[in-house]
Amino acid sequence: MAPLAFVTLAIPSSAADKDFLAGRVAGKPVNCIDPQMNNGPTIIDADTILYNANGRRLYRTGPVGKCPSLRPMTTLIVEIRSGQLCRNDLFRVLQPGTSIASAYCRFREFTPYEKPKKP
Repeated sequence: MAPLAFVTLAIPSSAADKDFLAGRVAGKPVNCIDPQMNNGPTIIDADTILYNANGRRLYRTGPVGKCPSLRPMTTLIVEIRSGQLCRNDLFRVLQPGTSIASAYCRFREFTPYEKPKKP
């Protein structure tokens, strides 16, 4: 399967400080998620990428080791080879205004965070 490009969501500086996971409960990390059931990634910082599954569940991941180009307002170019987005799948980062992507980085596992169900 050809690489898929995902455009990240722009995060205003005032929202960048917001804790997107506040009020959510972490679940058991998983190795893969369905990219078609998720909105594109939101890059929070150099260590945190969030995928919004359905508004109720967010998946938190990030790079294995350092990925120096990873920061908010960049575009991820993700190589999905199995039909799912998985731990150790490769991605590159494209900075705004450039046409050459960064070196390859790899995803960590995906930790689900859910809003508690109301009684």
